[in-house]
Amino acid sequence: MSDRTAVTSIDSAVEQHGLKKIASGKVREIYDIDSKTLLFVATDRISAYDVIMKNGVPGKGSLLTLMTIHWFELFKTKIPELQTHLVSATVPQSLNLPDGLQAQLRHRSMVVRKLKVFPIESIVRGYITGSGWAEYKKSGTVHGIEMPTGLKESQKLDKPLWTPSTKAEVGDKDENITPQRAREIVGEKYAEQIEKYSIRAYEVARDYAAESGILLADTKFEWGLDQETDRIVLIDEVLTPDSSRFWPADRYEVGRGQDSYDKQFLRDWLTREGLKGKEGVEMPAEIVEKTASKYREAFEKLTGQKWEKALGSK
Repeated sequence: MSDRTAVTSIDSAVEQHGLKKIASGKVREIYDIDSKTLLFVATDRISAYDVIMKNGVPGKGSLLTLMTIHWFELFKTKIPELQTHLVSATVPQSLNLPDGLQAQLRHRSMVVRKLKVFPIESIVRGYITGSGWAEYKKSGTVHGIEMPTGLKESQKLDKPLWTPSTKAEVGDKDENITPQRAREIVGEKYAEQIEKYSIRAYEVARDYAAESGILLADTKFEWGLDQETDRIVLIDEVLTPDSSRFWPADRYEVGRGQDSYDKQFLRDWLTREGLKGKEGVEMPAEIVEKTASKYREAFEKLTGQKWEKALGSK
């Protein structure tokens, strides 16, 4: 069964049992549970350069969910004042979903708090690479921020840099913006908090990943607002191969692009084949398997769990 067929099957079954789908993203389907909670379901879809591939990566939705939950648990001890939107990693029995559907949703679902979402992506960069490197070569800036001269590709920055972008609708492309523009969009008070906690979360994850021989080059966070308490809340997936660049430390070398545990492998293939940004691209089996292998390797190194064992856990 293709990923799109599987998603359609889950969609139909979930909606038949009274849950209304309220949004469909690049990876996730979001359903309304009640006035305070949502059901996030991660599919196996994969996107690159803001375009969803025609076929998916089997098991990817479960991997993203389990990895996100791992980081949320770590943040509980490392940054106790940081709030996340996670309510439960299991689908409530009160929804009375049939056993077959419960099995399909297992490991790829999160019950989360319903919050107001800030319309920016909160990117933190510890190294200069990707679109940041491309901009730097042209103008000496990253997201409009003046940078030191003489930086080399993949060089570690003196300190983590907050480089926000717009949060585009599915089918549109995110746009890199300056921190000042982000402050205008969400307000000075909230932007200050988002920057502070994004950098703190990056630093905790960076140091944790380093213990496993992985460099966290950059990552993207998303944030919501608890309007009752006026506090920002970390939402969506965090620190997965979809939202981060993970590099093997033992192969790191300044001055070139790096080997990667994330979907940079897929991006590179698209670029080589002249398919960057094109719709309806179907990945060949070899690319699917190599991408899946990269994701699983990152999962196992960062969580300390074997992938098959994690899938078998309750």
